[in-house]
Amino acid sequence: MGGVSNRPEVSLAQRKRQLVSDELTEAALQLLAAKGFDAVTIDEIASAAGVSKRTFFRYFASKEDVVVQFLTDMGADIHRELAARPAGERPSLALRSALSGPLAACADHSDRALRVVQLILRTPALHARFLERQGRWREGLAAELARRPDLGPDPGPGPGPGPGPGLYPELAAGMALTAFNTVLHRWSDSDGTADPGALTEQAFAVIAPALDGTGRQT
Repeated sequence: MGGVSNRPEVSLAQRKRQLVSDELTEAALQLLAAKGFDAVTIDEIASAAGVSKRTFFRYFASKEDVVVQFLTDMGADIHRELAARPAGERPSLALRSALSGPLAACADHSDRALRVVQLILRTPALHARFLERQGRWREGLAAELARRPDLGPDPGPGPGPGPGPGLYPELAAGMALTAFNTVLHRWSDSDGTADPGALTEQAFAVIAPALDGTGRQT
C-alpha cells in the first residue's frame, strides 16, 4: 500500500522540478535577448522566475547552463530519432531525418528560436558550451550508427573488408553535425529569412555521397 501511494508523490515532485527549470530557462532567455548575456545577473533571472537565488543554484551552476539546458533534451531527441529510423535506410537519410526535428522547430517557432540561436552563436561563452554539448551528441550518434544493421564493414587498408565499422560512425556523425551547424549559422545570419528545411536539404545533398558511399552496404 505504501509503495503505491509514493508513486504519485515522486511524479509530482518531478513535474514541479521540470516546471521550475522551464520557468528559469524562459526567464533567462527573455532577459538575455533583451539585455545581452553580460548585462544579466543570476539575481535578475531568479527574480523574473519568481524563485530565490539559492533555488536557481539547485538547478543550474551558471548562466551558461540555464541558457543551454534545452540542448541536452535536443541531443536526446536527435539520438532517439536516429535509433527509430528503419533498418536498411541510407545513412544520409537517417541522419538528415534525425537532425531535421530541431531545425523544423526553428521554423515553427521562428521568433523565439531565432533569439536563442543568435544568442548562443554570437556569445563566445555560450557558443563554447554549445560545441561542448555537441561533442556528446556526436558520441551518441556515432554509437548508434555503429549499432545499425545496415552499416557495412570498414573496407580496411587491404583488399578484403576490415573487422568492423572502423572510422565511419565518428566521421559520419561529425559530418552530419557540421551540416547541422552550417544550417544554424546560415539561418541566424539571415535573421530568420532563410528556410531551415531547404538549407538542410542543400547541406545533406553535399555530404550524402560520402555518407552513403563505398565501404557501406546500401
